[in-house]
Amino acid sequence: MSLRPLSDRILVQRTAEDEKTKGGIIIPDTAKEKPAEGKVVATGNGRMGEDGKLLPMDVKVGDRVLFSKYGGTDVKIDGEDYLILRQDDVLGVIE
Repeated sequence: MSLRPLSDRILVQRTAEDEKTKGGIIIPDTAKEKPAEGKVVATGNGRMGEDGKLLPMDVKVGDRVLFSKYGGTDVKIDGEDYLILRQDDVLGVIE
């Protein structure tokens, strides 16, 4: 795959959701929510600040991130589901 997001956008692949609860109950696909956690696959160069200088990205490829539930745009590339979102929609980096 060769997709580079523009400016302060990032490309995220959602992590797989558990099929069962801790108690062993199987969750059907219709009852699952989309996970709000994923792995950064690609990043843009950053955005321009008020002074015209390029502000670097806070996240990098390979970071595990939490993002807002309704942020971003779902896309399908080479049969895989991804999410393109702005860096502002990222709530935190899981370390």
